[in-house]
Amino acid sequence: MNVAIDMGNTRIKVGLFEKNELKKIDFFPAGSLGELNGLLTYNSIEKAVISTVTIDTKPVVDLLKVKTGFILEYNSQTLLPIKNLYKTPHTLGGDRIPPVIAAWAQFPDSDVLVIDAGTCIKYNFLNKAGEYLGGAISPGLAMRFKALHTFTARLPLVEPDQEYDKLIGGDTHESILSGVQTAAVAEVEGIINRYKQQYPELKIMLTGGDQAFFEKRLKNAIFADPYLVLKGLNIILNYNA
Repeated sequence: MNVAIDMGNTRIKVGLFEKNELKKIDFFPAGSLGELNGLLTYNSIEKAVISTVTIDTKPVVDLLKVKTGFILEYNSQTLLPIKNLYKTPHTLGGDRIPPVIAAWAQFPDSDVLVIDAGTCIKYNFLNKAGEYLGGAISPGLAMRFKALHTFTARLPLVEPDQEYDKLIGGDTHESILSGVQTAAVAEVEGIINRYKQQYPELKIMLTGGDQAFFEKRLKNAIFADPYLVLKGLNIILNYNA
């Protein structure tokens, strides 16, 4: 069995795979190794891959060394089944290439745009020739709400509301909800439409913590998968092993 570990800003995401089939998914708070150790103890692990955006991987690597003999720490030097044409590959976050590879596996020979709606909203594009060209990064929903509160004197901190869809906010709370959420959806729709002007047969995949919020609001045809990062990491692991 393979284990793929995605160490994000706020939590650790773990996927257990048999070949390319995701069998189990778990989430732990960032820095929590006890629960991860328990998960690994009760499963026979043959190979492991780790990706991180901010966190030191050494404690997890040390833990995995007891469980398995093959550990891949994903970084800019890792061999990939696609061609990476990003100008500064060493600056790419560990959560940008893997979901593109998972999308490419699902839609080979297609232009693919992967939208990862999490702490940041990340747009990653792979053309039909299997070349990763890059994309864009913008603030995620929570970051936008926090920015309004942090950089003004009187605006309150508002939490995202999955049910709020009004265009015109009737008070300050609703105005912030409308401004952040409506604008974020308009941004994503606008970027999708600009990509589709250049790539008419574009396949669009959506993932990330705010996937459900955008999925029910986007008018474009999209394919949603919350586990694209883990699936991509597992493909990279098998490719290197």
